[in-house]
Amino acid sequence: MANNFTIFLIFATQNGSLPIFDVINEPRCHIFHIITIEMKKPAFAATLLLLAASVATVSCSGDKTTQSAPQAAAAAGAATSAATINIRYIDGDSIAAHYNLAKDYQEVQIRAFGKLDNAQQTRGAEIQRFAAQIEEKARNNGYLTETSYNADMTKLNRMQQDAQNALAAMQRSTEQELAQMQQAINDSIDSFIKDYNKSHGYDAILYRAAGVYFNPSLDITNEVVEGLNARYNKISDKK
Repeated sequence: MANNFTIFLIFATQNGSLPIFDVINEPRCHIFHIITIEMKKPAFAATLLLLAASVATVSCSGDKTTQSAPQAAAAAGAATSAATINIRYIDGDSIAAHYNLAKDYQEVQIRAFGKLDNAQQTRGAEIQRFAAQIEEKARNNGYLTETSYNADMTKLNRMQQDAQNALAAMQRSTEQELAQMQQAINDSIDSFIKDYNKSHGYDAILYRAAGVYFNPSLDITNEVVEGLNARYNKISDKK
C-alpha cells in the first residue's frame, strides 16, 4: 500500500531553523512550497524531510550574516566618532584665584560681610548697654513705679526687634548684591569661552570638577585666565 507524504520546504526565521512540524504555527516563517507525493518507500520520504530541514538551516544562516554587517558598520562608526571628539578643560578654582574680576568680587565680598558684622556688633552693643542700665537701675531701686520699669522693658524689646529687622534686611541686600556679582563673573567666563572657541573649534570645554580624571595636556586654564584678564583690564581702562 502506498503512503502519502507531505513535505514542507520553508525559509527559516532569524532565530534558526525550526522543526518541520512547527511551520504552520510559526507566523514569521514563510512556506516556500508544498509537495504532496505518493511514496512507496518511507525511507526515501525521510531523506526528503532531512533535505528540507538543511535548506531551511542554510537560509537562516545566510540571513544572519547579511544583517550582522550593518550592525558591525554602525559600531565601527560610533567608535570612530568617539575617538575623534576634541575636548579641553578648565580649573574653576584656579580661575577664581587668578581672574581679576573674580578677585575684585572677593574683595567686595569681604567688605560686605565685614560691614554686616560691624552692624551686628554695633546693634548688639547698644542693646546690651541698655539692658545693663535697666538691671542696674532695678538693683538700686531706681524704678519708683512698675510703669516706668515696664516702659524701659518695652523699649528694650523694641530695640531688639528693630535690630533683627534691620540686620535681616541688610543681610538680604548683601546676598543679592553678591549673587549678582557672581552671576556677572559666570556670564563673563561663559562669554569668553564661546568667543575663544570660535577660533579653536573644540567639541567641548568642561570644568575640571565635571570629571574624575583629565589628561593634563588638555588643560587650557592658564590660556583662558590670560584671555579673561586681558579683556577685563581693557574694559576697566576704558571706564
